[in-house]
Amino acid sequence: MRRFERYVLAEIVPLLVGALAAVIVLFVLAALQEVIAPLLAKGARPLLVARLLALNVPEAAARALPIALMFATLLGLSRMSSDSELKAALASGIPATRLFRPVLALGLGVTLLAFAIGEGVLPRTKIEERKVKQQIVFDNPRVIGLGAQGAGGQSLVLRDALNRAISVGGVEAGGRLRDLRIVTMQGGQVPREVITARSGRLRPGSNLLELQGGQRVTYQDGRPVTVLTFERGTLPVQDVQADLDAGGKPLKATYLPLRELLARTTTYRQQGIQAPAEFTALHQKFAEPLAALALAFFAVSLAVFTFQSGRDLGLVWALLLAFAYYATWSVFRIMGENGAIPGAVAAYGPDLIALVAGAALLRLAGRR
Repeated sequence: MRRFERYVLAEIVPLLVGALAAVIVLFVLAALQEVIAPLLAKGARPLLVARLLALNVPEAAARALPIALMFATLLGLSRMSSDSELKAALASGIPATRLFRPVLALGLGVTLLAFAIGEGVLPRTKIEERKVKQQIVFDNPRVIGLGAQGAGGQSLVLRDALNRAISVGGVEAGGRLRDLRIVTMQGGQVPREVITARSGRLRPGSNLLELQGGQRVTYQDGRPVTVLTFERGTLPVQDVQADLDAGGKPLKATYLPLRELLARTTTYRQQGIQAPAEFTALHQKFAEPLAALALAFFAVSLAVFTFQSGRDLGLVWALLLAFAYYATWSVFRIMGENGAIPGAVAAYGPDLIALVAGAALLRLAGRR
């Protein structure tokens, strides 16, 4: 790599690191601003909340890398242009198109890094994140927010691997639960078993629910078969789905490993099942990392155009363009997940827009 290209990289890389750190902070705050404060206010342990926050960093990094690269490229080349360094390079015989080589090489590296994070790190951190959320619930049930009452005055709190719905009437001081109701459901039929208890608590460090003053009723064909009362008892609730913000739903398709997502979409395609969220997520596995290359091309094209037109890009324009790309990406993703547009269009649309805009800018610059 020649001296000029090394100099361009030396100008952009520090800005990339700084922009990445800033964008990660913004992504994390945007994702958790409605969770962190309520958790702490309801007594969740700060250490668990900090772990939850840290587990969101890989997702933020994967999303932020392409945007941070565009921002750093625009700002770095703008600085070189305003200080007449690009003019000096041209005067010495270096064509403006030589800017593409180092920036696109950096874009390729960012693409590979974003793909590695999204495929190798993100699925594992999302699984661990759900475990931490479960731990927060078991550590202090108040964080689940038992304010809203459902049918029978009960609030659904947990659901375990045996399809048992565990609802609670309220939480007293010290995390003691009152008016518990555990219903074992069977698909399309009446409940098979109903357990009620005056009070109970989740045993710290385990998935055991300790019950006091309760009754267990089993049913057959909708009629009670046995009725047992007990003063004390324990109920294992293994693999509890206690997600704070997903209601026990499975992980979003975009967080699944590529192999699992590919197998799922192949099955859906063979069976003719419409699953826009899964098909969009499959294309996003590749489109989101490739956005680094598309945005790097656009940023250099814009820098060449503004230099030859005698204009200058500053911090404000760099921020506006970064926000514009993120807004476009968000709109396309939502439309794809809801089936408004094909998954491939939703995933690659923002990248294609950046490439077309960059090519148009180069063509305009070539006419000057």
